[in-house]
Amino acid sequence: MFNLKTWKNFDFILFLTTVFIFAIGLAFLYSSTYHFSYKHNGILTQSFLIRQITWFALALLIGLIIVKVDYQKWLELAYPLYGLNFILLLLVLLSGVAKLGAQRWISLGNIGFQPSEFSKLIIVLTLARYLGQREGVCGKEMAVCFLIVGAPFLLIVKQPDLGTALALIPILFAILYVWGARLRTLILIFAAFGLSSPFLWQALKDYQKRRILVFINPDADPLGAGYTVIQSKIAIGSGGLFGKGWLAGTQNQLNFLPERHTDFIFSVVGEEWGFAGAMLLLILYFVLIWRAYSCAQQTQDSSGRLLVCGIIAMLSFQVVVNVSMTMGLMPAVGLPLPLISYGGSSLFTTMASIALLLNIGMRRTVF
Repeated sequence: MFNLKTWKNFDFILFLTTVFIFAIGLAFLYSSTYHFSYKHNGILTQSFLIRQITWFALALLIGLIIVKVDYQKWLELAYPLYGLNFILLLLVLLSGVAKLGAQRWISLGNIGFQPSEFSKLIIVLTLARYLGQREGVCGKEMAVCFLIVGAPFLLIVKQPDLGTALALIPILFAILYVWGARLRTLILIFAAFGLSSPFLWQALKDYQKRRILVFINPDADPLGAGYTVIQSKIAIGSGGLFGKGWLAGTQNQLNFLPERHTDFIFSVVGEEWGFAGAMLLLILYFVLIWRAYSCAQQTQDSSGRLLVCGIIAMLSFQVVVNVSMTMGLMPAVGLPLPLISYGGSSLFTTMASIALLLNIGMRRTVF
């Protein structure tokens, strides 16, 4: 529980920024599914909105619980949560639900969720607890951290979910750097991964290889693997400075742009709100990351600082990669845009992460 002193440290800017970003997400979730409303009397559009709002309400409730319990208690649960999530990742491969050629979901009746999404935050918690209890940089500790990340990484790649798996890498390197690992050492390790790219290429699925090749030359398969990125670039480019207007994007409303309510929803923002609207959204993300960074600077506890930095790396990577892939600057790897893209697992993970940031910020003067 928290007392009046900790409540005074509650970061209202971080919280309100989160709510504002989510509200923008709702507006464009409605817009990206609006064409279904015309065809189906609004039933499908309403179901998307109702689900997303319901998930957000539940996430707020869970976030309140996370905020009220000292984050040190959540760190104590890191290892059990890691073990549970590892079991869930195994279950996904054994009996998970397959959608669009990927087996990433566990279904419990009418409820489905992605354990790989939860892995990101759980790994942040696990690394923060492990390294927060250890002082002095040692090769043994670094090796253990690579094992902590490597095991779920391989299971997630196997699903396949390359985007989520790749998101674990900046989390690992950011936490190791803040812990005290030398930048030169981390660069050498990263370079070693680069040298292994021919072997990683062979491990990729055919559709993943096509996405990378299309990134190099989108016109090589304009009606196949390159179609989504080409349509996304057309949508963003046609938005101009102020956009075509909400619900007025042609690439969106005329059904040219696939996955526009999930991974490519930023393209809808760019088309309908233009450069100005897209920049507004990116500025809001900057404010969110800035508040998290301020929390890290003021936190005196080592584990708390590592936890904040891991969350910053996780959220920043998702925003940068998602926006970049919609503009054709990176291969399409299937990462959702935090608080904007449709999806319960991603929303729960993001809200839990922000709740932990608020939690740490409220207790930053305790130590």
